[in-house]
Parts: sequence; structure tokens; C-alpha cells
Amino acid sequence: MNSGQTPSELERRALDAVDLDGILSDLRELVAIPSVGGTTGEHEAQQWCADRLGSLGHEVDHWRVDVRELAEQDGFPGQEAERDTAHGCVGVLGDGEEPALVFCGHTDVVPPGDLDRWPDRDPYTLRVQDGIAAGRGTCDMKGGLAAVFGALQALRTAGIELARPLAVHTVVGEEDGGLGTFATLRRGHRGAACVLAEPSSGTVVAANGGSLTFRLEITGQSTHGSTRYRGVNALDKLAALLPALRELEARRNADPDPLVAHLEVPYPLSIGMARVGDWASTVPDLAIAEGRYGVRIGESIEDAKAEFAQAIADACAADPWLAEHPVQVSWPGGTFASGRLPEGHPLLPETQDAVVAAGGPRPAAVGAPYGTDLRLYAGAGIPTLQYGPGDIRYAHAHDEHVAISELEQAARAYALLAIRRCGVA
Repeated sequence: MNSGQTPSELERRALDAVDLDGILSDLRELVAIPSVGGTTGEHEAQQWCADRLGSLGHEVDHWRVDVRELAEQDGFPGQEAERDTAHGCVGVLGDGEEPALVFCGHTDVVPPGDLDRWPDRDPYTLRVQDGIAAGRGTCDMKGGLAAVFGALQALRTAGIELARPLAVHTVVGEEDGGLGTFATLRRGHRGAACVLAEPSSGTVVAANGGSLTFRLEITGQSTHGSTRYRGVNALDKLAALLPALRELEARRNADPDPLVAHLEVPYPLSIGMARVGDWASTVPDLAIAEGRYGVRIGESIEDAKAEFAQAIADACAADPWLAEHPVQVSWPGGTFASGRLPEGHPLLPETQDAVVAAGGPRPAAVGAPYGTDLRLYAGAGIPTLQYGPGDIRYAHAHDEHVAISELEQAARAYALLAIRRCGVA
């Protein structure tokens, strides 16, 4: 197995076989499927991947997931989109032993938002211009999947047969919890190591902080607006909690893990939605706020929730009204625990070497402040990291795009990594 930064003659053959036009063709077809979480587009995208993996010579397991039944399993990561069914898709090249390497990517995308912000009000047509490919999902993360398929196609074109199996997991529901990967692991699909083709902004992401969605329900006392002094405005009480939340965020970011120390706020806490009142001249008696709460690397979900709940309880105790009417804290939506590649695992230098051998600069190893399916694979004992085309700043954005050069670079690195981890028959 060649673990160096200089490609062998056989590896050069694979690199030469990477077809950028083919990668863009696959990406164009994937982007055209509006696979927003919870819609039938998720099923269509999984069917497309199953067909594509079959065309690449993989043995494909494409199955229907009963989400209600899955939700009863211990460790279910939750979901925010409504769905009763989902579909899993796994392709395995080679048979016999456990795959030496898994490539994973999700096919679901977030909603497009205001269509007027998109060219021709169309998020689902790939636009290729000035070295970028733009459209919903190009960055997060259909571009990464297209690069994986491009690597597999290059191996096939170059006539390279791997000694150990290689697997590809395409999953749904990543954006709202990770039920697709949870279902895939529950079905028994495993591997010796995994690379998520998520956008990594030119780095290798070796650890993720987690995140939770919190809900605060703050009780007030309603009265007519002309006698507001007789009531208790729930919005005012929500505002009174904000300093406590900022103090909690500052305390939790005081000594971050070295992998995320470069980030301005490694573990962010923010309120994203607030609902209060139902009549302009009535003092509101209920305020509901929902937001995102960062989970520290290595921190359990239970400990993270407990610290949040204690901060809210302390703030309530300091306010006479809230002391008698404490804020209710709940945790709707998906559960994103933290996760990391085991320290010293060879997958990290192997991936970095493959990137260099494929013609790119050596990527730094960093941590990320957002949750991905990395933590589910890591939780299942599968060493996992994230390396893929795209800059996370453009994920979920109206100007979502990926640099075409990054698509090609990722496909080349994936091909080399597959050869080096799986060996050649």
C-alpha cells in the first residue's frame, strides 16, 4: 500500500481517468432532483444513487425505512421534517470481508427560501460559469457525492480492481438529525473507516461540535394594553433571559478543544425564532423562543442539556415573577452529538497524503462548529473524518455553489484514498 505523497504509476492511471465532464453531468442530474427533506424528492434522489451505483458495478442494497418504527430505537437522532418513510442506499464494490473504506454523503437538501433570490427563480438547474457550479445542493452536499461517483468511475475506467471492498452510503435526513445514517448503521452496514464528502473548505474536519434545538416557554400575565402595568409582558421576560444566555455561551467557549480554538465562537448559542402575542392591544401572556445550542466536543448530550437548564433556572430564581412561574425548557428536533476521529488514527494522514498526491495543498486538520453524520459513525466505532468540495459559508445560501476545481480535486483524492486503503487485487 502506497501511503506517500507521490502517486505510483497505477495511481497516475486512476488520476488520468478522472472525468470532470462526467462529474458535472452527475451533479447536474442530482441538483435537478428537488430532494428537500421530508419530500418525495428524497426518495427520487436515493433511487438515482442506487441506479448510479449499480452502473458502477456495486452490489446495491436499496431499502424502505419505516421511520415510525425506527424512531422507537434507542439512540434515534430525531427529525424536524415530517416523514413516515425514507429510503436507504448502500453500494458495495467487492465482497467477502468488511469494507476497508466507506464514502458517505447525504442526498437531502434544505428548502430554497425566497425563489426571487435565485436566477430565473430556479434553484434546481445547475449553472456552470466562471469556474463554479451553482444551484441548491451543489455545496451541501451533492457536489461531494458527484466527486465520489467520479472517483469510482475513474477506477472503473482505469481497470483497477480493489483487493478489499469499498462501500458508498447515500443517506437522507442528515439536515434534520441524521436518521438516514442511523438507519444504515442499524441495518448492519459498517466499514473499517469512513470519509464524509461534506464540504470542508480546503481542510480535513477531524471533529464536530454538536448542536441541539431548544425551546423556551415563558409565561406572562395578560391585560389590556392601556393598563399594561397590571400585567406581566412575556416578551419582557424573554428579553430578561438574554444576558443569561450570552453569559452561558461565553462560559462554554472559554476553553475550547484545540481543534476548534481557531473559531471565533466554537460552540454558538442563538435564538432563531420567537413567537409572542396574538393581539396588538393585549399584553402577551406567552412567549416561545427556539434556538440552537452548541454541544462541546467530547461533551455528552445529557451534560449539555443539564448546564443549559441550570442557567435558565438560575435566571428564573433571580426574577420574582419567573421564580414563581419558571420557564419551561424542552428539546424539539434533531439531536446532534459531538464526534471526532480517534487521536492518532491513520485515516487522517492517509487522507492528507492523498490530497497532496492528487495535486492539492496539504489540508490542515480542524474541528467544525456544526453537527454532521460524523458523530453517528464515530458513535458506532467507525473512525470518520470529513473532506469534501465546497465552502461551508455557501451551504444553505441563495448563492450556493462549489468551485469546479474542488470537485475535480476531491474526486482525484478519493480515487487515491480508495486504492491505498483497499489495495489492488
